[in-house]
Amino acid sequence: MAKSKIPVTPAIRLLRKQQVPFVGHCYPYQDHGGTAVCAQELRVNEHAVVKTLIMEDEQQRPLVVLMHGDRQVSTKRLARALGVKQIVPCTPDMALKHTGYQVGGTSPLGTRKKLPVYMEQSILELPVIYLNGGKRGFLVEISPQAVHQLLDSQLVEVSTNIAD
Repeated sequence: MAKSKIPVTPAIRLLRKQQVPFVGHCYPYQDHGGTAVCAQELRVNEHAVVKTLIMEDEQQRPLVVLMHGDRQVSTKRLARALGVKQIVPCTPDMALKHTGYQVGGTSPLGTRKKLPVYMEQSILELPVIYLNGGKRGFLVEISPQAVHQLLDSQLVEVSTNIAD
């Protein structure tokens, strides 16, 4: 894995401004490769690769969900936890509009609009996570506690196995 110069994205600007330690990792991006490709390219456990999902409730209010790469979000459980009727994924165009990031390069850091962030609670049990740095093919290795604090995320337990 060749180290290349890390891109300067809104996420990286925020991390630098807040003096949050991180390590940038570039890898060859594959369309629809998901967290499995990231984990394989970086030689890390997919459970530690955290995906950033942009969703919305029935009133089209956007929100961010941070989930382990090898798990899915139970939208029913999330809706129940948030006291709303329904949670659905945003379209790629709406996700771009809300965050300023392309799907596949969406970071919860440095989003265009301040969005509520919900983090799967078990992410905090990991020593480090690999989170999108705001560009396709670019992850940041960072402390999950730092992400939780920086984003003021709310902890939830809404994961399901991918096979479920």
